Amino acid sequence: MIRDFPLESIHPLAFKAAEATHCAGDQGKYWEMHDRLFANQGQLAREELPKHAGALGLDGTAFEQCLESGTHAARIRKDVGEAVTVQARGTPTFFLGLTHSDGQGVKGVTRLWGAQPYEALKAAIEELLSSP
Repeated sequence: MIRDFPLESIHPLAFKAAEATHCAGDQGKYWEMHDRLFANQGQLAREELPKHAGALGLDGTAFEQCLESGTHAARIRKDVGEAVTVQARGTPTFFLGLTHSDGQGVKGVTRLWGAQPYEALKAAIEELLSSP
């Protein structure tokens, strides 16, 4: 599961960019917008976001209405609050765990901070799977 954690204190344009990804997602292009904004981090000003939407072939009017209305702002703020609660200190932060057989809760949670190589993620998953 992916959660939003725009770090506005170091990147004041991050919150609106997170909203833009969800507005694009409303049109089936979440990951395309995510990747585009990540690749163009110097072009995240509010007035530039519709240009990215246009480059992805999105309905510009619907995208603008979504962005202006703040449709996804509450969800993003909820994600930020949850990240603070679980002490995520930055992005990315990975939480790995096993769901109980009854589907109620998670056991053996491991937290990894920062970009990790495949080998580190694989080792953490294997350790979780091998524990009783």
